[in-house]
Amino acid sequence: MTNENRPLIFVVDDETLISRSLATILKQQGFSACDFNDPRRALEMALVTPPDLLLSDVMMPYLTGIELAIAMKKITPCKVLLFSGQAGTVDLLESARNRGYDFELLHKPIHPAELLREIRHSLPLELCN
Repeated sequence: MTNENRPLIFVVDDETLISRSLATILKQQGFSACDFNDPRRALEMALVTPPDLLLSDVMMPYLTGIELAIAMKKITPCKVLLFSGQAGTVDLLESARNRGYDFELLHKPIHPAELLREIRHSLPLELCN
């Protein structure tokens, strides 16, 4: 959690417009958010400042969102929400489940109000107040 006692959310999407837009929406709603367009950079930053929640696209270069989530879970017990608009994501999620990782998938496009509901539902109540 950040020094400001607001939940820290890492938003990761290789499309910069998406990651920045989502981070801006989250900040307007009282969260602390950092946006990344390279999943490797998000992983590096987690070593310095672990997030409370990872919100990541699944299909990205360098690391998929699932690979990022698994690596992140080895660093911190953060919550994970993945989002994707591609059908092939189901196979990747099933593979992760077979390895003991069960991540929630949100489907793109997602309305900001629905995304905020999912985030608030994923974080402990005391972090959202």
